[in-house]
Amino acid sequence: MLSWMAWTWPTALLFVGIFSAMGVLTVLEIRHPGGDERKGALGLVTTRGDRLFLTLLGSAYIFLAWLGIFGTPLWIPLGIAICWGTFCFWKA
Repeated sequence: MLSWMAWTWPTALLFVGIFSAMGVLTVLEIRHPGGDERKGALGLVTTRGDRLFLTLLGSAYIFLAWLGIFGTPLWIPLGIAICWGTFCFWKA
């Protein structure tokens, strides 16, 4: 049924994590409407959803750049991506 994609545990966990983050943001939006807008370090007014999008997009670029330049292992870009996500939700 799902043979069109190589479903591995890391792939499944990635999708579970993304959909869980979207679920948390949905609950936060229902409890506190308005998206928690604020002006960040880059001078942009962002909402929680914008910050999640920037985190996911930036993390994808971090991993792709690391794979293109250094290859594996991927523990270092994971740490960089976590720092990037923290920066996006804290300062962006």
